[in-house]
Amino acid sequence: MPSPSSASSATPTGTFDYVIVGAGAAGSVLANRLSAEPGVTVCLLEAGGDARAPWLRLPAGFIKAIFNPAWTWQYGSEPTANTLGRRVPIPQGRVLGGTSSINGLIYNRGQHGDFDGWAARGNPGWSYAEVLPYFMRSERHVGRGDPAYHGRDGELVTSSLDWRHPICDAFMDAAVGLGLPRNGDYNGATQAGVGYFQRTIDGRWRSGAASAFLDPVASRPNLEIRTRAQTVAIELEGKRATGVRYLQGEAGGPMKAVRARREVIVCAGAINTPKLLQLSGIGPAEHLRAHGITVAHALEGVGANLQDHYSVRVVARVRNSRTVNEMAQGTGLVGQVARWLAGRPNLLAVSPSLMHWFAKSRPDLAQPDLQGVFTPASYKEGYVGRLDNFPGMTAGVWGHQPWSVGSVRLRSSQALDEPLVQPNYLEDERDHPVLVSGIRQARALLASPALAHFFESETMPGAQAQSDDEVLDFARRYGVSACHLAGTARMGRADDPMAVVDATLKVHGLDGLRVVDASVMPSVPSANTCAGSMMVAEKAADMILGHAPLPAAGFVQP
Repeated sequence: MPSPSSASSATPTGTFDYVIVGAGAAGSVLANRLSAEPGVTVCLLEAGGDARAPWLRLPAGFIKAIFNPAWTWQYGSEPTANTLGRRVPIPQGRVLGGTSSINGLIYNRGQHGDFDGWAARGNPGWSYAEVLPYFMRSERHVGRGDPAYHGRDGELVTSSLDWRHPICDAFMDAAVGLGLPRNGDYNGATQAGVGYFQRTIDGRWRSGAASAFLDPVASRPNLEIRTRAQTVAIELEGKRATGVRYLQGEAGGPMKAVRARREVIVCAGAINTPKLLQLSGIGPAEHLRAHGITVAHALEGVGANLQDHYSVRVVARVRNSRTVNEMAQGTGLVGQVARWLAGRPNLLAVSPSLMHWFAKSRPDLAQPDLQGVFTPASYKEGYVGRLDNFPGMTAGVWGHQPWSVGSVRLRSSQALDEPLVQPNYLEDERDHPVLVSGIRQARALLASPALAHFFESETMPGAQAQSDDEVLDFARRYGVSACHLAGTARMGRADDPMAVVDATLKVHGLDGLRVVDASVMPSVPSANTCAGSMMVAEKAADMILGHAPLPAAGFVQP
């Protein structure tokens, strides 16, 4: 097919006030909020299909969905020496709800300082006190939670774990024994400590962006949702975005066009957003010319500043207890299905990671720079998704704020070609001691006296990894993406040569074009990015519609 940036015929398919590209966590929220405005028309384009398949709705279906190309973009990092030549998988959602339909269901906002840091970098309105009300507006929190930090009336259900395992209780004791405080609400006053995750689970089912924000409003006459519609170019008239072109159906389908009276809003995620901008002639001039794409608007920051969390698992063989490895197979699984059908606590309605531990890599730090996860389950060495054939438990860990940054670049000018995704994991040596410290803490937790009754032996990395260099080699060999990509169209002032959007998320130098997703984040938050993407969309909706911002939260900083 020809380059989408070149002239080509496309069938007109209507004109709307707003055209939203991408129906992920941000796009779903935005489509809901904009179409709630009387007299406003919205067209939402999604490259994938609907999210009604059972594996997408069942929490335990995560492991079936995340590597299925029917529902995901099967992206991966470009190999480097820092991953020992491996291509690290980075699956992204390609379905209504985006990655919120296939992710690990964790609801994590980040630390207060993350957002205060955004504001301090020249982005007014993005401090923690100013964004907290937008987190709360989306949320319908079930169970205990401080009303100063949690919403009760939103669409997205967040809930606490109702399934318990004795190894989890022992892990809690282990973390406390090593100096971490118990923390029942890491989305509250402080993140530091150990506790159970809050999840986007509503009873027996996943509460994703599609079910929470799109399904209830899909029949609105002013909202049109078009699936199997892969956007390949933003139409520009001079310096104004006027619409988009998209391919309808599978690869090679007809080219269509839709026009926007007011704005084109790109919500395609930290990989596909910069790819689309570059295909449209918006991006680093030299890179675009190298692919034969006419430069419509030079912006060096498009595709730069890519950040992701690089996660490493420590695994131990378990004794004296059945773990998820056995409970999720054979007669054990039959029993869990029966409990699920009866609405009783069960394995089918839990997140893959059950517990969190937020810690410091060095005692002199003011706040945690490590996120850890724990579950009484383990996967085969080098494989996420295939349970071990022995009882196991896992403590995973990654650095909150990676120094290593990378990029998203075009592989070619062909819209259907996968982009070059290069997070540059571990390229910056300042990330090394942080990750090594986290791995050592994970090993100490699993081998602690509180878990002695259950701990048999460490299987990953094992006794052969003792020195810092050996531990780091293990991380290079087996580390994986946490799929928390951000920053590739980051916010910043107009005098910042690498900023792509301003604090209102308008693309610098262009009219009628905004970016609303994790790519606008100046730095990846100390968190999974799904909750943050929804917050960005909530705040963007008010800015787009000209509504007054929600009042800043009034609370005492911890």
